[in-house]
Amino acid sequence: MASKSAPIWTDASSDLLKVTRGFVLGTVDPGSTPGFTGDKTDAQTVGRTAAESLAHQQEMLFANSREGDQRKVLLILQGMDTSGKGGIVRHVLGAVDPQGVSHVAFKAPTAAELRHDFLWRIRRQLPVAGMIGVFDRSHYEDVLIGRVRQLAPPEEIEKRYDLINAFEQELVDDDTTVIKVMLHISAGEQKKRLLERLDRPDKYWKFNPGDIDERMLWPGYQAAYQTALKRTSTAFAPWHVVPADRKWFARLAVQQLLLKALDDMVLTWPPADFDVLAERARLAAS
Repeated sequence: MASKSAPIWTDASSDLLKVTRGFVLGTVDPGSTPGFTGDKTDAQTVGRTAAESLAHQQEMLFANSREGDQRKVLLILQGMDTSGKGGIVRHVLGAVDPQGVSHVAFKAPTAAELRHDFLWRIRRQLPVAGMIGVFDRSHYEDVLIGRVRQLAPPEEIEKRYDLINAFEQELVDDDTTVIKVMLHISAGEQKKRLLERLDRPDKYWKFNPGDIDERMLWPGYQAAYQTALKRTSTAFAPWHVVPADRKWFARLAVQQLLLKALDDMVLTWPPADFDVLAERARLAAS
């Protein structure tokens, strides 16, 4: 049943999710809906309208790139297993023209990738002008699982935070709007979602026994995320922590972050580089 109050985002909704000085991940309720006053039904209504705006803005971004505009967007999705990264891609980016989206799901690095520095494979997948690039996991795995699983010496992990900040500054300087989202799920909700994958034959393909192994390291991952958020949330590429126990809220929140980024570009349709009236006359005579 819809809420009695008008389902709106507060003016500072993106700021409510942003990681700023003094942020503590442990104080964020994964089941909360910061900035949104409605319920799931309201979110579906708001989301449909926002999806139309998102598709419109994405098409303008793509169209302008054909005229030499170098701007692009990179959406980075991080989160524990089952936090909803795939759902964001399907339900949020699925509303826009697929030719304007590049999606990469980063897995464990291959032997060839390991022969290079940790950013090498990331650079190869960056979005080009006019595109919305989506990273399902990213270079942050190298300071998350790398730290928790001790896949690199501590001093190497420490260096990577500064390297990441420098890398993301390069992206911003190259007209890339970087949107970094940590989908914050609770251990209890993750357990429910993993159990669903074991209860339903149509979900078996999504289950990986290794997910339980990673779950056993939950405190370590929360600490690794806290450090990564603190060290790499910058003015030019801030982190946003999105409570993810309610899938509908997480999807709506990421949709709003994308829409705000595109709105801030103040996009317009590129003007015709031909004589419209003359072409209409030619078409009429053809």
